[in-house]
Amino acid sequence: MTSLASKFRLPQERTLRTALPGPRSEELAARRRAAVAAGVGSSVPVYAVDADGGVIVDVDGNSLIDFGAGIAVTTVGASDPDVAAAVAAQAARFTHTCFMVTPYEDYVAVAEKLNALTPGDHEKRSVLFNSGAEAVENAVKIARTATGRDAVVAFDNAYHGRTLLTMALTAKTMPYKAGFGPFAPEVYRMPMSYPYRDPLGDDGVAAARRAITQIENQIGAKSLAAIIIEPIQGEGGFIVPAPGFLQTLVDWARENGVVFIADEVQTGFARTGSWFACDHEGIVPDLITMAKGIAGGMPLAAVTGRAELLDSVHTGGLGGTYGGNPVACAAALAALDVMERDDLSGRARAINDRVTTRLSALADEVGVIGEIRGRGAMIAVELVKPGTTEPDPVLTKAIAAAALAQGVVILTCGTHGNVIRLLPPLVIGDELLDEGLTVLEDAIRAAAA
Repeated sequence: MTSLASKFRLPQERTLRTALPGPRSEELAARRRAAVAAGVGSSVPVYAVDADGGVIVDVDGNSLIDFGAGIAVTTVGASDPDVAAAVAAQAARFTHTCFMVTPYEDYVAVAEKLNALTPGDHEKRSVLFNSGAEAVENAVKIARTATGRDAVVAFDNAYHGRTLLTMALTAKTMPYKAGFGPFAPEVYRMPMSYPYRDPLGDDGVAAARRAITQIENQIGAKSLAAIIIEPIQGEGGFIVPAPGFLQTLVDWARENGVVFIADEVQTGFARTGSWFACDHEGIVPDLITMAKGIAGGMPLAAVTGRAELLDSVHTGGLGGTYGGNPVACAAALAALDVMERDDLSGRARAINDRVTTRLSALADEVGVIGEIRGRGAMIAVELVKPGTTEPDPVLTKAIAAAALAQGVVILTCGTHGNVIRLLPPLVIGDELLDEGLTVLEDAIRAAAA
């Protein structure tokens, strides 16, 4: 990472000038309460004014270590100079024409890039949107049009978004679904492979056969348009299914004319140590949904997949006013170039080695870490009550709060709220990463004691 150090505008260091939140953040929080809907939550009560590399600077001058990357969005950092320059140059030319009215080259270039990067060497097409949920909704639309079927299968612990259809696909009720029903019909939920908590453990083939049996009994293959799954579940707890689970589902889907959709909104773009999480299992989805890390922080999402599937939709059936915005497309092309040039997939693997080595040693010491899992720089620490596998969300919340008080931004997740998730920008330096880990380790020790 030495070669990247010269790119950073801000000192890559943790600096605390006030307690957190500081007085300016408190002032903004008061303004927010009077102006912003109460239903919008923020996990960290400090207000950012700058961010670069692995740090976020707040309005009180505190410099925090970023272990969240805007929920896996700022993979290349929050102000990468190449991305910023591409955004500025495109904004100076035009910010919008609507691709459905007057198209432009960068939309086509992003589609070409995604067609080349995503798994499989078959002929592909891509379509661009604004958010991960929008990509998921459109992937389901494509699958239903192509197959002439209605039913869709999602899995336990899944998270696919907050819109009406994606809430139906999402498993967790609070805060995502409570009070917002009724939801879209013809969505069915099947058991996931969750090796830490699954009686089938590491037998992914048996776990897949369990789900397939339920699909055949409850729905029937001839009524099923699509199976949608996160190759590594995100909000559900960074759950890595047992080997063979995904491939067995893919094989069954192929045999039965069912569209297999890989939701790589959180796992995509070097985050797991490869371009996509599917690559680790060697599976080739029919459709793949993407967002988050695609464009260096600009809002962009995509569906890429088999040409015959995407081309089955009538002209005008896909799109949206802002989908594939030219500024976001310029950012994406720059961000993807940075990922390739700086081998951020390799960096994700190096981060994994560094983090898991330290946290595994800590697990033996504290007795509250049930499992450390994940791939690349997508790492989970599942916290449990000592001597049991019972989830401990109270402990998890306390650890995140203690880390923040010392200037490290930590996110949590999991169906039971008992998982710490680590998603640092892939450009974070080793020294800053180690310092953040020390703070996290101290927080876990103190909370466990």
